[in-house]
Amino acid sequence: MILMQEEMNANTVGRAPQLSKARRWAALAVLTASLLVITMDMTILNIALPDLAAELHPTAEQQLWIIDIYSLVLAGLLVSWAAIADRWGRKRMLMLGYAIFSVASLLVLFATTAESVIAIRAFLGVGGAMIMPTTLSLIRIIFTDAKERATALGIWAAVSGLGAAVGPLVGGFLLEHFSWHAAFLVNVPLMAAAMLAGFFFLPESRVSNPGRWDALAALLSFGGMILLVWAIKQFGKQASFAVPEAWAATVGAAILLTWFVRRCLRSESPLLDLTLFKSRPFSAGIVAALGTTFSMVAALLLIAQWLQLIDGASPIEAGVRLMPVAVAGAIASMAAPALARAIGARAVLAGGLGLAGFGMLYIGLLGDNLDLIGVEIAMTLVGAGTGSLAIGSAMIMMGSPVEKAGNAGALEETSYELGATIGVAILGSISALIYRFQLSVDPAMQGIEQGLLGDAKESLGAAMAISNEAGLPQLAESAAEAFNRSLQVVGYAGGFMMLAVAAFVFFLTPKGTDVTEAEH
Repeated sequence: MILMQEEMNANTVGRAPQLSKARRWAALAVLTASLLVITMDMTILNIALPDLAAELHPTAEQQLWIIDIYSLVLAGLLVSWAAIADRWGRKRMLMLGYAIFSVASLLVLFATTAESVIAIRAFLGVGGAMIMPTTLSLIRIIFTDAKERATALGIWAAVSGLGAAVGPLVGGFLLEHFSWHAAFLVNVPLMAAAMLAGFFFLPESRVSNPGRWDALAALLSFGGMILLVWAIKQFGKQASFAVPEAWAATVGAAILLTWFVRRCLRSESPLLDLTLFKSRPFSAGIVAALGTTFSMVAALLLIAQWLQLIDGASPIEAGVRLMPVAVAGAIASMAAPALARAIGARAVLAGGLGLAGFGMLYIGLLGDNLDLIGVEIAMTLVGAGTGSLAIGSAMIMMGSPVEKAGNAGALEETSYELGATIGVAILGSISALIYRFQLSVDPAMQGIEQGLLGDAKESLGAAMAISNEAGLPQLAESAAEAFNRSLQVVGYAGGFMMLAVAAFVFFLTPKGTDVTEAEH
């Protein structure tokens, strides 16, 4: 009877859902567990990519798409799915997302080409877009006390870090005993458990009288972001701005996204309420999310490859060696709310981003002297710094009214995913270009057959495989040096970007911002 009464209360967004304390924290456990599965899936793929590449032989561009397509689809659909969830029911949308994620993971059993893996990753993005913003919007609705909500969001961010730590370990274990397909199949039982627990513990929630869903605005946002990221990829691949088709896509993206913004600003019931950006804490949290993932994701992907292909770690050993970044991030996320109460939210968020920036710069400073100890130090600094994003999430949710929780969650997750997508596209492409250039000008490569050298330029994994098969140790040495140089450039670029974001966030966030103050 109590459960039914709580469900009735939770169905109204105009007032806070009156859930018992035990059910609030049980609901948080379900929401963070589903986040754990998604973040695990992303880091498992980093570990599985070398094995996948060895079997399916994707090109360097296809490898980028395998990583990138999930974020692209997810970022394109976040706003639309959040708007539908507001109308249809957030719990229903979450359950459907769990189901789609499970089915998409099962389809990997039929994947025999790089193109099929890209398609599966896109389908996973459809399910992920239903899950990610809904977890944040439900936390905003369930936890009405600001101090309690800040703690809940700290836990949410910490679990994201733990997922990044557990993912490589689980992926490494699976790859030691099974094929790369297991990195996808592990999602199925985990999502099934989340569906079962969610049925019992999660409240239903929807917006009363939300207005009509704007299908045209949804198409504009999705199409605009696809064109934008595709254009960035083409500029990076060609290493030139003289790419007519990329410029055409850029113009198309600008037209579609401008149309989308104008339509939302003029609508009485916009698909996305852009007036949320009038709140400076909200805007600062969004900038922090976007800038951090832009800087970090490409570097972490390259580090995972460096550990396995240059440092010689097995998949499970690579997972263990990647733990510092995630564990440090999880610990910092848990500590961030208490630290913000002591020294202020602005100082914690900007200071954390700055610390992560110095960690990235340290990778660049190591240069040709890059070794395991240096990587561990840098990654620990990055992880500890990005734990401050828990405060960014609290600022975003604090700056949005409860009926706009779906919009706020969608904007935050769009920032994370779009930042990661563009970061991989730009920094990943820069890394590939530097790698190919360094390999081309290396004097040790002059005596190698041009066909083999051309294949080796596709990726570090391809170069190492060709070196072993053809008995060319000098190719492996040159490829490792070229890859180190590309990683150095990415470290510098990402580090300076993080420092710039830290400074911007510090000045944008109002002095005295308190993420634990009571709502009025």
